[in-house]
Amino acid sequence: MTLEMFLADAEATDLLGRQLARALPERAIAYLRGELGAGKSTLARALLRELGVSGAIKSPTYTLVERYVLPAGEAAHLDLYRIAESGELDFLGLDDLAAQARLWLVEWPERGGESLPPADLDIALDLSGAGRRARLQSRSPAGEAWLAGLSKLAALGASS
Repeated sequence: MTLEMFLADAEATDLLGRQLARALPERAIAYLRGELGAGKSTLARALLRELGVSGAIKSPTYTLVERYVLPAGEAAHLDLYRIAESGELDFLGLDDLAAQARLWLVEWPERGGESLPPADLDIALDLSGAGRRARLQSRSPAGEAWLAGLSKLAALGASS
């Protein structure tokens, strides 16, 4: 299943993040793709905030992984932009993360290669004029359920 949409501004990107949080399955891995400035971190912050993360939501650009306690589990936000080769991920404790995290948000997943678990949902953001184009593609049954829930929210007109 694939959904495509135009996000006119940062608020539309935030709305997509909030709706993704509301439709989140029990456990999920989302790959966030797009060039620098495409809105990956903006989307991740909105999703995490909607899941109940309070306080600062830091970009993991330099730390590579930021972990957040959620009311129902844990979330991990990874930014692999600074990874030169997938073998560098061996030192990040991803096995421990896999056992504990309800949600993984992975920016620049192509740099992680085979060291990453497969995505349930692949989200590509591309700059388009003043806005962005978003393409969400399911990669597993959990991803299918996630997109189906997102489609249902959109059909109901959920906007806040």
